[in-house]
Amino acid sequence: MLDKIWLLIFGMAVVTWLPRLLPAALIERMHFSRRMEKFLRLIPYTAMTAMIVPGVFRVDPQRPLIGLAGCLAACLLAWRGASVMVVVLAAIGADLLLYLVF
Repeated sequence: MLDKIWLLIFGMAVVTWLPRLLPAALIERMHFSRRMEKFLRLIPYTAMTAMIVPGVFRVDPQRPLIGLAGCLAACLLAWRGASVMVVVLAAIGADLLLYLVF
């Protein structure tokens, strides 16, 4: 029984890992147009937007501007070309600071 469980876990790991590995390994050999490269560079910001915007609309009803301030911080930094991690941490920091102050 335990062998089957380990085999199942190994199989799920391979099935999860393989679709992530292949594009990363093959992307060096692929040549994209400038337009496609720009599109691919914008995907992380699009995903981040999909995560942040719903939270902006579900902020504390007593302090709705806090969510908008975090969104504004994220938008400005993303527009200036900051990395995704910097943008997310800045939005969280702006919201946390405003929650502590107000």
